[in-house]
Amino acid sequence: MTDVRIITESLGGSPLSQLMQRGEAPSPWMPRRPQTAAEWRERATQRVAEGGWTERWNRLAPAFAASGPAADRLERVKRDGGVVVTTGQQPGLFGGPIYTWSKAMGALALADAIERETGVATAAIFWAATDDADFVEASFTVLAHTGGAEVLRSVNAPPAGTPMSLAALGDLAPLLAKLHAAAGSAADPRPLAAIARAYGDPACTVGDAYVSLLRELLTPLGVAVLDASHPAVRAESDATLRAALRNAAAIGSALDLRRRELLAAGHTPQVADVAGLSLVSVREGSIKRRISVKEAASTADDASAWLSPNVLLRPVVERAVLPTLAYLGGPGELAYFAQVSAVADALGMGEPLALPRWSCTLVEPHIAKLLDELGVGIDAVKRPDEMESSLARKAMSEESSRALAALRATIAALPEALAPESSPLGLSAAVQGAMQSLQHRVDRLERRLVAGVKRREHRLLRDVATVRAALAPLGTRQERALTLIPAMSRHGIDILREMRAAAAAHADALVNPAAVASMHTPPAVPART
Repeated sequence: MTDVRIITESLGGSPLSQLMQRGEAPSPWMPRRPQTAAEWRERATQRVAEGGWTERWNRLAPAFAASGPAADRLERVKRDGGVVVTTGQQPGLFGGPIYTWSKAMGALALADAIERETGVATAAIFWAATDDADFVEASFTVLAHTGGAEVLRSVNAPPAGTPMSLAALGDLAPLLAKLHAAAGSAADPRPLAAIARAYGDPACTVGDAYVSLLRELLTPLGVAVLDASHPAVRAESDATLRAALRNAAAIGSALDLRRRELLAAGHTPQVADVAGLSLVSVREGSIKRRISVKEAASTADDASAWLSPNVLLRPVVERAVLPTLAYLGGPGELAYFAQVSAVADALGMGEPLALPRWSCTLVEPHIAKLLDELGVGIDAVKRPDEMESSLARKAMSEESSRALAALRATIAALPEALAPESSPLGLSAAVQGAMQSLQHRVDRLERRLVAGVKRREHRLLRDVATVRAALAPLGTRQERALTLIPAMSRHGIDILREMRAAAAAHADALVNPAAVASMHTPPAVPART
């Protein structure tokens, strides 16, 4: 067991995202969320009854390359006619930020809860979106150091439009060295060893490195990782993608209608519509581009075209190729699911169900100690003004300032106060000299106090910067920026198991919200008669 404190956080997000998170969006925007174990079982039964899953599992097996506990859990779902809970993310440097891992552990916790409550075999799948072409997003991660945060960024940018499955890593040796240094005296060598195997070959692609790392660390926990760029996924997705091309105009109309509905309700659509473009991209050589509505029909008839979905079509494709019961998404993802349902309806396909993912903040022991010394809580770190106020309170006290001022005033008043006696005795010059000497001593005392305060403030500034780098790096939420690898190396790979356990309460609340609520409701007090 590690000594890292894991704090469950609210997910945050726009008003539209909050509406979707609460399950209160209008039914056309999102299918109704099951509220009891019986309703989840019914939904699972319906998904399984859609049929053909065994054959699909067999065809998709190479895209999972599953082994160990992950393979065992997938096999049980396949054998027993089960379902899956999915989540996913595009590649990020060295596995991306913490939410890569919190998403995976949240999905696993939800799969555990559904299987336990319904008796239906359920597995967690991480959809690694290696077909994504956003190198900027994939190129960096953030380290937390003593005194501040550091951005690690790859400069090995491929041509624009290159999927991460085709973008070479290049030489990452300097960044790997910084990652190792940030881990300090690693108590658990496995995370860094996994990083070295995944990211040590310059010829490896960004997508392959990401998938390799995730599989090595998630497989032992039972989470299967699907490589979205694998030819098997392309083959299984092909029919849905071509249907989206043939119905590109209808999908565009449906999205325009949904956009107007969202705006009328006071919400801004999460994904902006690009007039004249379909939701499907085609790969031309090593570059992919969006297909226009005008060329959609002809491309749909081109059997050789390598197609991939955009963000609004991907959940529909995923539900078509996997017996997905629900997708766990972040605040932005949940907001765009209000548009995804319009795409599914236009295609005459089932609407994917999205649920809010588990969110967390991790507090390592040395950061907890600094928080105690600073006398602030985690929430204060996220509000800079509060931290600055705390820092100001630790500066020279008002009592010290008043005492120095009073001492100076007393010394300055000495000549006048002693004049009636010192002047007749011819000691005025001696009094004046003594006053100047005392003033000099007070000046020296003040300088020493100021120097001490400066030293203290330097440490405070460093400590504040250290805490901010660990809990709110670059002014954003920890899990959206910081890499988990150094903390995992310092405290052990079991931090993932502890995240899974911490996510269980969130999962239970999604599966059986009424039962969980009743656990926190005080029993009724009988009326006195």
